[in-house]
Amino acid sequence: MSDYHPVFEMTMPIRWGDMDAFGHVNNTVYFRYMEQVRISWFEQLGVAGESRESGNGQGPVIVNASMEFLKQLHYPGDIVCTMTVGQPGRSSFDTGFELRRVDEPDTVYARGNARCVWIDYEAGKSVPIPDHLRATIESAPLVKAS
Repeated sequence: MSDYHPVFEMTMPIRWGDMDAFGHVNNTVYFRYMEQVRISWFEQLGVAGESRESGNGQGPVIVNASMEFLKQLHYPGDIVCTMTVGQPGRSSFDTGFELRRVDEPDTVYARGNARCVWIDYEAGKSVPIPDHLRATIESAPLVKAS
């Protein structure tokens, strides 16, 4: 994540239902945590519901996502998820994700990445990232959600 800069951080609880039969948080749930941080950041920027509210029919889609599972998470507890972004291209940008427990802030439990592509939903193809989002990606300070 060295080429990325942090833009959003939020805390959320580990839910009982996040665990699987082995007593640890299921690996698919880590992707949900990463998704929630990304969606919360988009909401904070005011672009999450842009296609529905403005009628322009554009928004982000994920074209790939990966996760490195470094340490098992267990219920109960709270996690801190930090999202980072890289420099945007014409229609895409890469996001990074780090997950830590609140009570172990120096231990990274998971690290992930996802590539977002800005598309025109009706046309089904990529379009340039809107200028206001591009400016935010290029210079965004870290925002901590409550």
